Amino acid sequence: MHRRKFLKGSIVFPAIAISDISLQSTSHAVSGIAPFRRVRPTDPEWPSAGVWEKLNQQVKGSLIKIESPLENCRINPQSASCLETFRELKNPYFIGDQPALTQSSGWLDAWTTSPSIYAVAAKNSNDVAAAVNFARLHRLRLVVKGGGHSYQGTSNAPDSLLVWTRAMNKIELHDQFVPSGCGSEMKPQPAVSLGSGVIWMHAYDAVTVKGGRYVQGGGCGTVGVAGLIQSGGFGSYSKNYGLAAAALLEAEIVTADGNTLVVNACQHPDLFWGLKGGGGGSLGIITRLTLKTRELPLWFGAASGEIRASSDEAFKKLIERVMAFYTEKLFNPNWGEQIQLYADNRLAISMNFQGVDGNQARNLWKPFLDWVNSSPQDYRWEKPMNVQSLPARHMWDTDFFTRFASSAIVKDDRPNAPVGNIFWSGNLDEVGIFWEAYHSAWLPADLLKENKQHMLVEALFAASRHWTVGLHFNKGLAGAPVQEIEAARDTAMNPAVLSAFALAIIAGGVETGPAVLGVAGHEPDIQEARRAADHINKSMETLRQVIPDSGSYVSESNFFESGWQQSFWGSNYPKLAAIKKQYDPDGLFFVHHGVGSEEWSADGFTKLKAGK
Repeated sequence: MHRRKFLKGSIVFPAIAISDISLQSTSHAVSGIAPFRRVRPTDPEWPSAGVWEKLNQQVKGSLIKIESPLENCRINPQSASCLETFRELKNPYFIGDQPALTQSSGWLDAWTTSPSIYAVAAKNSNDVAAAVNFARLHRLRLVVKGGGHSYQGTSNAPDSLLVWTRAMNKIELHDQFVPSGCGSEMKPQPAVSLGSGVIWMHAYDAVTVKGGRYVQGGGCGTVGVAGLIQSGGFGSYSKNYGLAAAALLEAEIVTADGNTLVVNACQHPDLFWGLKGGGGGSLGIITRLTLKTRELPLWFGAASGEIRASSDEAFKKLIERVMAFYTEKLFNPNWGEQIQLYADNRLAISMNFQGVDGNQARNLWKPFLDWVNSSPQDYRWEKPMNVQSLPARHMWDTDFFTRFASSAIVKDDRPNAPVGNIFWSGNLDEVGIFWEAYHSAWLPADLLKENKQHMLVEALFAASRHWTVGLHFNKGLAGAPVQEIEAARDTAMNPAVLSAFALAIIAGGVETGPAVLGVAGHEPDIQEARRAADHINKSMETLRQVIPDSGSYVSESNFFESGWQQSFWGSNYPKLAAIKKQYDPDGLFFVHHGVGSEEWSADGFTKLKAGK
């Protein structure tokens, strides 16, 4: 992956003698009365060291005064320790083990990685409840970090208290799970319970490699399970297994009043529904999730290759042919992942499959390859087409990839790192990335119809003149099994996902370095970043001419999205807003462009208007 393009690869609060302070009574902006404002360290109301120590005692020593590894770099950016820190910033496991750091380093004119003042390194729901009660009582900005993958920067905020769930990483497999209170309504089924600090690579290792079953999660293995479920969640095989959120059977969550609730279809069904795609960090803090597991297919596999066209006209014909081929052969539950269209007339195939073996997959692609090879004057293979499969149980098997496909993975190279700490080499470029711009848009399946495909091809070609366009076919449920579409319908996701054949992603960032604002010698080139952002924005503007109101995916979207309520959740937003008012009436939980965030200043510190 070169610079200036980006396409993703395949914690019971102990009773204390205090009076609870209700924000509701102080949050309404009344004439002559200043609006409610959260407390910063420079304010006299900021808790004293003694008060913080009481919290530390409540959480049994789990309170951390945060010190960022980047602080030394700001003082001495060329020191050996700083250079080592920047080397480690390309290791997502190192980042995950640092409460001060985030997977992305920032976003042009939007946010930059900035640590909280304190963190509660939660070990259980009691610790989380203690932090929630403390933040509510002392009017603190509260942040939650699990995997720390948020492109929007929602897992960090200066002058805040962080609830860090990294240590809540228990995984428990169930042969016969029934959600609490659902004994008469639901049959027992295989499932897995995951602490909110679990990442998907470790979940897959437990469920698939060791357990012989499948759980629908994310394609990037270092993403946190809790964040992905709350965002809806797609993986390489979502075209067959549906939304990750739709597989949620039960969740344990700490709400704004400090209570720990077990929610499912039979208990607090409204909140349960909101957690399935309503966005992370807005409705409460999840401490445990239970997801249904599935039978494994016999095979997983991948098909990859890269073609260069000799002219613009030939490239347009190539786009036309690949979209027709996709519609005819790949628009089904077997196929997912991406095709990328580049401004220099390259088309890259990076598809994953399940349910067919390698020979079947190779035979399926043969007509397309024959078409390409029949015109050597127009097309040449920059990377030959390669179709490979492997027994499904080995898909996230560290030992297997170490022995047979070591180039596909990167290992956590820190001393004494767990053997299972690996990630896909295709995700390396996004580790420590500084975003220039990022857009996504649902592509409705209607565009695949014969009478509209030409319009789609023209729009894709025109958009690719400005920037690389990625078509993520697994991130759209059109073509999925009917039962998976119906399960996704019972989530808070924008209903547009149900009829979308793909999610178009147009994005870019500074990948090398990594780049961090405020560290001399390591900062992004802002002038160049603005030029890149302009190209990215123009590319999506061009594509949106054929999909003006299609909406976008909350986890992979524009920081500056206008009309984000409609874009992210469509007709589901009013219901989500009502759930927010019920469970968090005073807006304790705030994230950028999260449910209810329109009532707050951009930094989440000042209430802008009264709740209704």
